[in-house]
Amino acid sequence: MPPPSPPSPPAPFSAALPSHDAVVAALRAAGCVFAEDEAELILAGARTAGELADLVDRRVRGLPLELVLGWAGFRGLRIAVGPGVFVPRRRTEFLVARALAHAPHAAVVVDLCCGSGAVGAALAAALDRPEVHAADVDPVAVECARGNLAAVGGQVHAGDLFDALPDELRGRVDILAANVPYVPTDEVPLLPAEAREHEPLVALDGGADGLDVLRRVAAGAPAWLAPGGCLLAETSERQAPAAVDAFARAGLVTRLAVCEELYAHVVIGVRG
Repeated sequence: MPPPSPPSPPAPFSAALPSHDAVVAALRAAGCVFAEDEAELILAGARTAGELADLVDRRVRGLPLELVLGWAGFRGLRIAVGPGVFVPRRRTEFLVARALAHAPHAAVVVDLCCGSGAVGAALAAALDRPEVHAADVDPVAVECARGNLAAVGGQVHAGDLFDALPDELRGRVDILAANVPYVPTDEVPLLPAEAREHEPLVALDGGADGLDVLRRVAAGAPAWLAPGGCLLAETSERQAPAAVDAFARAGLVTRLAVCEELYAHVVIGVRG
């Protein structure tokens, strides 16, 4: 009598996961506009049926997709994000592109109001081993940025704007990227729930007209920029004229760059 056949190997656990269509249906019912794309990312990130159910449930309850996944895509990079950290926006990729266009050989880069450190990481990836510094007033953001910039040797400092930076950087910075908060205080309650409920107020609220932090950055930047170095800050279409004026008052040679596709407005100021 032949020996019994060995038992068949168990099917891959992924076979037990809910179908792509089931995940899409759950996300669509919750109002996710890009339900199919989100379903693919969530399915790719889940290792077990239980983990998938948890990820879908968190997204359905309104947690931003990036916080569900634990990362955000930014200029081809995966930037780690976590609770209480500002999620980098795709429109901010335009700020990085303008910085690189102005200073393609930058040696010293500062990512001010860095949040997750996405801007600093993207600049480091595109440049030839620059010296990278980042700073934020929020300790949660500082910790997150340190993780994202560790691979490029980036130094992340805690503190209020330029107070956080080491004095040795004065007059040496080729690119000073400042993705400052620029939502007027009265308009913060009008933001989408994903931002309003899950991102730190300090990363959103820019004061009465939204430009309080931008003005402080513009006023202090010339002392830190190298000759020919540039300061870049994102703003809105409505705020752009006042933002340009703030840069010009600081003595910077100023212009406004606009990307209609991303609805991005970036003020660029160059130290003469």
